[in-house]
Amino acid sequence: MRIHPIDERALQSNWDVIVIGAGINGSGIARDAAMRGLKVLVLDKEDISWATSAWNTRLIHGGLRYLEYFEFYLVRESLAERERLLKNAPHLVKPLPLVVPFYKQNQRSPLILRLGMILYDILSYDKSLDHHHIFSEKQVYEKVGGLNSAGLSGAAMYYDCQVEYAERLSIENMISAIENGATFINYARADRFLIEGKVIKGIEFTDLLENKTYQVRAPLIINVGGPWVDEVLKGMGKPVKRMIGGTKGSHIVVEKFPGAPKIAIYFEARSDGRPMFIIPWTGRLLIGTTDFHYRGDLDQVVMDDEELNYLVNETNQVIPNANLTPQKVLYSYSGVRPLPYTGDKKAGAVTRRHIIYDHAPEVEGLISIIGGKLTTFRNLAQQCVDLIFKKLNRPSVQCKTMKTPLPGAGNGNFAGFRRQFIERSGFEADIAQHLLAVYGVRAEEIRKLVQNDARLGERISPTDPLIAAEVAFALQYEMAETVRDVLLRRSLSAYNNQVGLDVIERAAQIAGDIAGWKKDRVEEEIEAYRTYIKRFRPAVQRREKEVV
Repeated sequence: MRIHPIDERALQSNWDVIVIGAGINGSGIARDAAMRGLKVLVLDKEDISWATSAWNTRLIHGGLRYLEYFEFYLVRESLAERERLLKNAPHLVKPLPLVVPFYKQNQRSPLILRLGMILYDILSYDKSLDHHHIFSEKQVYEKVGGLNSAGLSGAAMYYDCQVEYAERLSIENMISAIENGATFINYARADRFLIEGKVIKGIEFTDLLENKTYQVRAPLIINVGGPWVDEVLKGMGKPVKRMIGGTKGSHIVVEKFPGAPKIAIYFEARSDGRPMFIIPWTGRLLIGTTDFHYRGDLDQVVMDDEELNYLVNETNQVIPNANLTPQKVLYSYSGVRPLPYTGDKKAGAVTRRHIIYDHAPEVEGLISIIGGKLTTFRNLAQQCVDLIFKKLNRPSVQCKTMKTPLPGAGNGNFAGFRRQFIERSGFEADIAQHLLAVYGVRAEEIRKLVQNDARLGERISPTDPLIAAEVAFALQYEMAETVRDVLLRRSLSAYNNQVGLDVIERAAQIAGDIAGWKKDRVEEEIEAYRTYIKRFRPAVQRREKEVV
């Protein structure tokens, strides 16, 4: 049973464009198109930001390493979009200092790294962040922490940005799209295209929650399936050329250890020279990433032992006092980057630039999005919507997303709102800070829910800032259909030390009360969450097995 029933009459509307995929690129395209007055329908077989858009390093960055592949345009585009996100989403995107240590054994010499920093500063000429600085060996120990001293001669520090809750970027883009007239349906799997001759007229999809099939029509369909782009294209009913050559990236999350960096570090792995990060994140450390060609099950991407040992060993190499072991890893996550297919080309060398692929003249009415970075989603969307207007033979409407803040950013004075909310909300400090970090100014709407029903202000767990009102808010105002949606992509409580297993039962009960679920459905939601979270390889579940 759906919490948000599908309006079957509305489905028969004359849609201008149907977007398949609600990750960061799909939600960004939907927002831009809706803000320019187009009638937009968005479908996703799961939920908003449920895959690749959530499984990244959580950086909004220019891509310093892309300079060595001479992708200067990509770096400049990324740096410009980074600056826009600082202004349009200050509650989610925040400056992050990073240190690049100079080691004798590095593949890239200190001179090359310094030249890269200078070029990075030049390409970000309009930035609000500070330029790079060079540290002596002594300053590295003082400002960074317990780095390996063998071969260390100094370091460079520069600034990029962090988005701790990357999922919320997609959520807020979709909220904005809906506020501007778009329609979104999650758990709606695109099955086949409706084709007349060489022209696509629409799509047939299945509502996976109620097992019903629908047909919807539009003159243009945007395939933003991410790693599933080729799977979506199977709906053509005939062979098409392969477009995606995805690479797998895995991360681990650990508690802070002795010598843990005070600021993020960006270093070369000793074993293979790959760039790696150790980043302070939500009170813990986020370590990654790997980069391997992936040919496995896209619906079940899990970090393997080889990746786990690689990340653990490389961490111990750069910070010897870490003494990290696989048993100390709280949890991990893995995703597949939807990069263009390039055969056997080295995974790290595959371009991160996006491709907006028009299938015409072979097939009219279909555009596929290949690749793209979290940082540059807005620009990708702008380019795509410009093309949509051309394909629809309509006069172009000016893009509005460049200067329009996301819903949680408020009216441009988020810092002032933050101070007032902390002073006057009545919440305990950690709860107020959590609500601001996740929802921005929309935290006020959650406060109003608590004003109307004090029970919604109760903590769900003594060790987590999640309150009952967030469950209600996610179900009623943020399109959540399951408890997984609530914990993984709305409140982000799935990313606490126990991957949300400490809050799942109470959260499911609250959701059941709000949605009118029977006891069996509540138990199904709990079990579904427990099963899903196993892909994180959480320590708490490993310990449960050991006790048994």
